[in-house]
Amino acid sequence: MIDSQLRTSGVNEEFVLARMMAVPREEFLPEDKVGLAYIDRSIALSDSAHLAAPLFYGKLLLEAAPLPSDRALVVEAGTGYLAELLRPLVGEVTVVGARDAAAGKLPNETFSLVLVDGAMEQLPEALASKVEDGGRVVSGVLLRQVTRLAAGRRIAGQVALQPVEDLGIPVLSAFDAPKSWTF
Repeated sequence: MIDSQLRTSGVNEEFVLARMMAVPREEFLPEDKVGLAYIDRSIALSDSAHLAAPLFYGKLLLEAAPLPSDRALVVEAGTGYLAELLRPLVGEVTVVGARDAAAGKLPNETFSLVLVDGAMEQLPEALASKVEDGGRVVSGVLLRQVTRLAAGRRIAGQVALQPVEDLGIPVLSAFDAPKSWTF
């Protein structure tokens, strides 16, 4: 995984590689999926849970550039893997499920770093409001049916996610935009 998936795709930062090496992916999968732990694809666990491809987590951590002073919120996709990768890199990690985050069931505090374990069609205002001024958000986004890694900051009360690169990322249906009819 390190040599054939991460390094060949430009993920060479030692802190990312060390975390990816230290956290065994198979420990976050049910027994019948353990043999798939290191494939270069996402592993679906249910309609709402997945373990994304290693490259997604490597690029997400690289883009996030976590700091020991960060208070991080992880929007989880059902495995706990991302939170475990992040835990020793930041001062504090709070985890919330994707459905709860999409429904606005969030902690009362703000965070300097918000990471989303998947791609979303829209960033709800309730989640954006949990990013402190100057804080960072790194997530997947779904734009025109293509998933992309995206990053942004909260500046002057607004969070705007900017695509970083196209990447295969599982879509979190809890963050689907309302369907509408357009011409």
